[in-house]
Amino acid sequence: MSENKGLLIDKLIEKYTESHKLSDLHIRADQPIAIREHGQIVTFPDDNVSGEDINKFLKNHLDPYHSEKLENEMQLDTAIIIKGIRYRANVYYSLNGSCVVLRKIETIIPNVEELNIPASVLSSCEYKNGLILITGPTGSGKSTTSAALLNRINLTRQENIITIEDPIEFIHMSQMCIVSQRELGKHVTGFASGLKAALREDPDIILLGEMRDYETVSAALTAAETGHLVLGTLHTNGAPNTINRLIDVFPSSQQPQARSMLSQSLRLVVTQQLHKKKDGSGRVGSYEVMVCNSAIQNLIREDKVFQIPSIMQTAMAEGMITMDKAIENLRATGQI
Repeated sequence: MSENKGLLIDKLIEKYTESHKLSDLHIRADQPIAIREHGQIVTFPDDNVSGEDINKFLKNHLDPYHSEKLENEMQLDTAIIIKGIRYRANVYYSLNGSCVVLRKIETIIPNVEELNIPASVLSSCEYKNGLILITGPTGSGKSTTSAALLNRINLTRQENIITIEDPIEFIHMSQMCIVSQRELGKHVTGFASGLKAALREDPDIILLGEMRDYETVSAALTAAETGHLVLGTLHTNGAPNTINRLIDVFPSSQQPQARSMLSQSLRLVVTQQLHKKKDGSGRVGSYEVMVCNSAIQNLIREDKVFQIPSIMQTAMAEGMITMDKAIENLRATGQI
C-alpha cells in the first residue's frame, strides 16, 4: 500500500489543489494531509502518508543538487511542478520524520489593479532608480505584489529586468522589457553574488527575492545609488522596523554611512497584511505605505526613525498611509 501511496502523493496534491482555494499544503510523515484555505488550517484524516511515501515523492521531484543539499543541510527550499502548477516547496525533518510544505504559486500574474494596491505604490513603477521594499510577515503576499509591480514595468517600459529569487515563483515572459530570472542553487550561488554579477549584465531593474545579510544589503544600496531600480522583500513589519533592520546588518562603524546611503536611495516601503473577506470569498490586502520624502530622509540620516509614523500620519496627500488607517478603510468599505 505504501508503494502505491508513494506514487499517489502527486495525485493527492492535484486533488486538493483542484477542489480547494488553498495557499499551502502540509505533508507530514504518518500524519493527515492538511491545507491552508482562506488563512485557516484544514486537516483531512482519511489521507495519511508515511515517511517512505514522502521520500519517494522527493526522489521523483528533486535533482541531484537539491537532494545533496537536503542531505547536508537537513532542510531545503526549492520549486516543484505538478500537473503544470508550480509550488514553492520547503522540505524539513521533524520529530515524526520527513515533512514537505508546498505553497501554490499562482502562475497567472495578477494585474496591480486586482490587488487593491494604493496609487502611490503603482506610481513606483515609473521610478528609474532607487530602492523599493515590499515587506510583511510570511504568507502576506509579498511575492505576489512584487510580481505584479514587475509585470507592470514589463508591460510599460523598454528595459532589462534581472531577478534573483529563492525559488523562482512567477514566470515573467519578456514583453516590452527583456527578462532574465535566476534561482538560487540552480543559476546563482547567493543573493549577494548574483546581485554583483547582475550589475555587469546591463540591468535597469533588479528584483531581489530577499535582503537578508550585510553583503546583499550593501550591494543593493550600491546598485540603487548607481542608477538602477531595485525591488526587494523583507520579513519586517512597518517602515521603521524595515529601516532599522537594514541599518543593523552593517557594523556599528559603518552605520552612519549606511543611514546616509539609505536616505538617498530609498524610494518607498510597503508593508502588507492579508485579511479574510467579510463575505468569505477569499482574502484582501491592506497596505501601509511610506514614501521617502525629504522629511523622512532627514529622520533616517539623523537616526530618528522612531518619528517616521508621525510623518506618515500627516502626509496622506503624498500617498502615505499607516496600517491602522488602511485596515480602518477596509472595514469602512465593508470588505472585512
